[in-house]
Parts: sequence; structure tokens; C-alpha cells
Amino acid sequence: MSEYLDIVFLVVLVIVIFSKLKSVLGTGTESTRVIMIPKDQLEKIYKEIKHNTDNVVSSESIDLDKLSPLERELARIPNFNKNLFIKGAQKAFEMILMSFSKGDSATLATLVNKELLKKFESVMKNRKEKGITTETDLIGFLETEVESVKFVDADRVNLVVKFVSEQVNLLKNADGEVIEGDENYVQKISDVWTFEKSLNPRVNNWLLCSTKKC
Repeated sequence: MSEYLDIVFLVVLVIVIFSKLKSVLGTGTESTRVIMIPKDQLEKIYKEIKHNTDNVVSSESIDLDKLSPLERELARIPNFNKNLFIKGAQKAFEMILMSFSKGDSATLATLVNKELLKKFESVMKNRKEKGITTETDLIGFLETEVESVKFVDADRVNLVVKFVSEQVNLLKNADGEVIEGDENYVQKISDVWTFEKSLNPRVNNWLLCSTKKC
């Protein structure tokens, strides 16, 4: 589908450029002359046409009357694609889970907001002081669904997402002995995470801002 749209965009681009040239050159052979258009200008025109066409296609393809209340709220988020968001949220879930287990603050700082990072770092510091290590194995997702949308203000939006996953979690003491969990037991765990993002269309990254078990 994307290849087809790219062809359409290129056709529109050719038409626009041809129209511009025709207005300058005319149709008679006597007025014919060659104008060289720099490649970067052509790319700029293409990107602008593609951006405008994307907006037209997305707005025309949405029939708000056929959407659920949740879907209507999601449609208010600029450039939002639910399927892509779910895939990204699952990847973020896995990375945050593993980084928290390993005590990797640097990675967490790119995935969670500052307030939550402080809480994570406090827990990781406490574990380290007690000589406790964790091992987490994410087996897979049973369910991932957006539960609600909240527009915090004119600039930010929050999405509440429910994850149901299968995991194996272990806690070990300083001697490497398992003090909690069972490596042969797969847990079914339900988490509700809230992600936040700026409503600026140019900002696409979501940050985790809160977590809870359910």
C-alpha cells in the first residue's frame, strides 16, 4: 500500500512541477528553455506534498460516526496509529522490564519520565545495597490493549494500556540463592501502564509515567 501511495505522490509531484514549468516556459517551441531545479528543492517539494496528502487521506478515511468513544478520542491524537502504538508499547514494556531488572538507569531514562525514573532508581539502589539481584524472563504477551485516553491539557495526552503477559521472575540474595520465585513457574501478570506524550505532531516518542498491578 505504501509503495502505491509513493507512486501517487510522485505523479502529483510531476504534475505540480510540470505546471510550474509550463507557466514559465509556455507551450511554443520558440519560448522553450531549460531550467535546472536542485535536487534538495525537489525533495522539499515532495516531502511537503506527501505531508499534506497524508493529512488529507487520514482525515477523509475516518468516519467519526462509526467509531467507539475510545476510538474518537484516539483520533484526536495527531498522527496516531493504534496498531503501531501497540507494537511500540510492547517493545517499550520489554525494554523497561529488562532494564529495571538489570539496574540499567541509562536505558530507563530514555523510556520513562523523570518522576518515575527517580522511583525506579530508588528501588534499584535499595536492591543493590542489600545485595539482591533479579532475573526476569518475558515469555510473551497474552493481551495488550489501550483502555483509556486522557488529555491532560492543551499540550499533553496520556494513554492507559493494559498488558497481560507471561513471565518468569526470580529474586536472588548476595549468595545467588533464590529467595523469591521459581524458575520453573510461569506467572500470568496483568499490568496497567500509563504513557504520556506531547500533542506536538513532530513529537512521536511516548514516555512511561506510571505503573500498577491489577
